[in-house]
Order: sequence, then C-alpha cells, then structure tokens
Amino acid sequence: MDPHLLRTYVTVARLASFSAAARTLGYTQSAVSQHIAALEQDLGAPLLTRRPVAPTAAGERLLEHAGPLLLRLEAARADVVRMAAAPDQGLTLATSATALTSATALTTAALAALPSAGVTLRVLARDEVPAAVAAGTADVGLVDGLAAPSDPLRLPDVAPLTTYGVGEEPVGVLLPAGHPLARRTGLRLDDLADARWIDAPDTGLPLPQLRAANGGHGFRPAVRYDGTDVSVLAALAAAGHGLTLLPRSATAHAPGTVAVPLTAPRVVHRVELVHAGTPTGAARALVAALSPRV
Repeated sequence: MDPHLLRTYVTVARLASFSAAARTLGYTQSAVSQHIAALEQDLGAPLLTRRPVAPTAAGERLLEHAGPLLLRLEAARADVVRMAAAPDQGLTLATSATALTSATALTTAALAALPSAGVTLRVLARDEVPAAVAAGTADVGLVDGLAAPSDPLRLPDVAPLTTYGVGEEPVGVLLPAGHPLARRTGLRLDDLADARWIDAPDTGLPLPQLRAANGGHGFRPAVRYDGTDVSVLAALAAAGHGLTLLPRSATAHAPGTVAVPLTAPRVVHRVELVHAGTPTGAARALVAALSPRV
C-alpha cells in the first residue's frame, strides 16, 4: 500500500472534499481522484462515496489503521534524521498543560542548565505529545495522567519510545468556594460519580481516566473545554459549571475555588519524560537532568 496514496485518502476523508484535499496537498483535483482510484484498486474495495464524499465501511476500517501507519512512517524518518542531525541544533520540548504546571520547577532548572542553544516550548493536547516526539517535531516530551503511585502511564502505542518518571504529586477536586463539599478534608471518587463535571481532556485529568478508576461508570460532562489554559478551567470551576480534578500544583492559584484532596482510590498525578532513539545535544542534556527523578 503506497503511503502517498494513503495520505491522500486520509486528507479527502477528513475534509470530505476532493477539491479541498487537492488544495491542501498541492495536487490537482484530477491527481487526487487518480490516487483514490489507485488505492481502491489496490485494496479491491470502494473506500469513499462520492455524493456526498464520505468513507464507506471499508474506508472507515482503513482510517482506523491509517493514522498509526502514517505516524510510524514519520517516526522512522524522524529517527534516521535525528541520528544525522547536528548536536547543537537546539531543543523543542512538547508538553501537556498540566505536565508543564506540575514539572515547572524541575523543567525550569533543567532548561537553565542547558547550553545556549535555542529552546522551543510547545503546549499540546495530551495525546499529541507522544506523536510529536515520534514524528520528530519535538525532541523531548512531557506527558501526564492519573496513575497508582509509582505505576507508569499507559501511553498511545505510536512508536518505540523511552519514558522516565520525573514527578508525582497528589490530586485534588476543584470546587467553587461555596460548594457544600468545599469544607471536607477529603473526598472519595465514587462519591462524586454523579456530580456535574467539566470535560477538559487536555487540561484537567481526563474523565475517561476517572471513569476507569471508578469501575467504568459515572462522570457525565456538563461542560466541555477544548483548551490548554489551566486558569480558564479554574475559572469555569469557580463559576459553578462543574468539578474538575487537577494536580495539587495546578490548584495553588485558582481564585474562588477550593481544592479538596482525593483520598480514594489512592492515585497520583504522574509526569513522564518521553523521547525517541538516543537523544543528542541539548535533548540529551535535558534527559540526563530529568530522568533520574523517580
């Protein structure tokens, strides 16, 4: 299966338009149509309906495979390029919002100790961090999530990646200051399953992780926030739009809220350092500075 044809198919399916895909990819519309026809002939199945443009059942199944396949190809290319790159090319660090908040002191000290090569910091959605490292658009990543103490995070299987724990801290339920539970000294997760929650997958700790920790049920979202600004999430909680779970460090400056520690189950906010291959230059120095922490 030709990866160029596969990329064209994914773009057409995502944009639901042959002409829009042609503009995005820099091809003629005729070339895009030829790519799709060649891929359908290769696989022996129609992948798209034309009016409207939408994946068939076979096309939907191919989309499930396409993302990981294309990412693996990008990861392989990035790994080879990384080996030949100059050691003083600078550093790009990809991180989720709460991973950066939780590891700020460690990361700031580590970055300050690096050589004078330029540093680029990219705040991404959680699931995008491992993908950015695998594809070579970031040299090193910081990922985070909910875990039992000392347990590693379960990361997407995007490519062979190396991870190190760099920090763990308690978590707290962020409540409006006037909330009936704000005076509690601790809260159990199963007591909050039917509360109103803010679904903020890239800022607060994701609701699917809370659901999994509670036996797979509860935690219906009342509001969704598709952003990476922790202060905006805190403002939503303060205004009573729903509860959210955050690492302790992220609740320190959240006006109008109270963070009540989560006492059961026994879980922590864990941050891990992620890299691919053998880091060099500034990336190697950062990995060396952060990797022995846990």
